[in-house]
Amino acid sequence: MPSLRQLGLALAFAGAIHAQAVNLGKAAPFAVLGASTVTNTGESIVTGDLGISPGKAITGFPPGKITGSTHTANAHALDAHTDLQAAYDVAAAKNSEPLEGDLAGLTIIPGVYSFSTTGALNGDLILDGLNNTESVWVFQTGSSLITGSGASVKLVNGASACNIFWQVGSSATLGSGTEFAGNILALSSITTNTGATNVGGFYALGGAVTLNGNEVTKGAECVPKPTHQPCKLKRVKRVVRLRVSV
Repeated sequence: MPSLRQLGLALAFAGAIHAQAVNLGKAAPFAVLGASTVTNTGESIVTGDLGISPGKAITGFPPGKITGSTHTANAHALDAHTDLQAAYDVAAAKNSEPLEGDLAGLTIIPGVYSFSTTGALNGDLILDGLNNTESVWVFQTGSSLITGSGASVKLVNGASACNIFWQVGSSATLGSGTEFAGNILALSSITTNTGATNVGGFYALGGAVTLNGNEVTKGAECVPKPTHQPCKLKRVKRVVRLRVSV
């Protein structure tokens, strides 16, 4: 039997605000993007690009592994941070349905949701895509995002980590063994404890990204393919001059 809290939330979510995906722009290929430092302890695996700007300190690789490219305060990282700021502002400005308490034990349909202060997850959260692979979730927190040890975000019925965005008003902390999903856009820093995993990206606008034996996976399906403009053929007029003999 569902609890009264679950029933009440189900009714509220029935009128959830429609969410559109947040465009990460040039930040999309990055699995980890920090501002001041990116540090790692242990054998973390970053699937995707890793970058930092305006800071230059990336430490702990190796023993950590990066499958993509590393960008240290270069043009790629700078452009990614510029687009990240725009994405953060868009996510923070969306109208939302208010949330209270812990997300654990809830099943949430696509929409835009907000915590006035801290967002907490100390158990299992289910995101139900309603059989629509284009479904989008945006979660806004007024301050921090904190998960407990062993917490998880489970995706069902077409839900995709590519379309989940966590806009965090200060810093995010993932507890040990957390199985997370989605793109964390933190105004300050992101810290992960031992064994935490994320399918999505870690994006810190103003502070550090700190890893500790983690797996961060930015799937290729989450990175828009570049569009190529068709070549336009120039029409060349050929002038033929005839020489007439008299």
